[in-house]
Amino acid sequence: MNTTLATFEKDVIDASAHAPVLVDFWAPWCGPCTSLGPLLEKLEHEYAGRWRLVKVNVDEDPQLAAHFQVRSIPHVVAFAGGRPVDQFTGVLPEGQLRAFIERLVPNPAQAEHRSALLALDQGQRGVARDHLQAALALDPGYDEARLDLIELLLDEEQVEDARREAELLSPKITQGIDARYNTLKTRLDALDAAAELPPTDALEAAVASDPGNLEARFDLASALIARRAYEPALEHLLEIVKRDRAFRDDVGRKTMLSVFDLAAHRPELIAQWRRRLSASLN
Repeated sequence: MNTTLATFEKDVIDASAHAPVLVDFWAPWCGPCTSLGPLLEKLEHEYAGRWRLVKVNVDEDPQLAAHFQVRSIPHVVAFAGGRPVDQFTGVLPEGQLRAFIERLVPNPAQAEHRSALLALDQGQRGVARDHLQAALALDPGYDEARLDLIELLLDEEQVEDARREAELLSPKITQGIDARYNTLKTRLDALDAAAELPPTDALEAAVASDPGNLEARFDLASALIARRAYEPALEHLLEIVKRDRAFRDDVGRKTMLSVFDLAAHRPELIAQWRRRLSASLN
């Protein structure tokens, strides 16, 4: 497609938020342009929507050419995420041109993941789930997409489905120090624990009758985390830290850190509890 100064933002800047856009600055009198243009069009068709080609006639839109400091044509500028990310001048052999494009274009699984994130931003959770499942069908080892799917399933209280997806994560995630996985695991563990625990009021009564019962206090914190009642959960976890840092290998502090990640959407709350935890450790 052709673009002009008036339509450039829509045709290139906005469009590149969804897929890379290559802008071909050319002119009818330019011999090399007549070689590069058809090759770009051929590859755009071959990639079937994974990137877009937009053409700018420098004779008709010299302002665009000047803005991008085009001094020789053909000149190609690649856009992704609303900004220019790469460029070249002249005619590249087809192999080099393919390599240039491959550096820009996400693989099909990444494209599905990107569509899922866009759908989530728009509140289309069902659409996002479909895209995440499509991404994982294309690339079962795509841990980032699977973590997003697990989070979505947990938000929708589909715990068993989330647990099955968690079992498919790669060892580099589950056995390494991955903050996001640890956060989701905290949610899963809390939900698992809550399913086996006595009612919350019984746990509250147990803690009230024996404040030093750290097992009951941790069980109560787990039940509260499962309900996303983070502040009272943090209160009990901090009490565990104060009473016995060694309890269950410092589980009070470690769980507090995971809750900080779970409640990241409440920065003021987390800042307050980080200060309280820090003070208790001094």
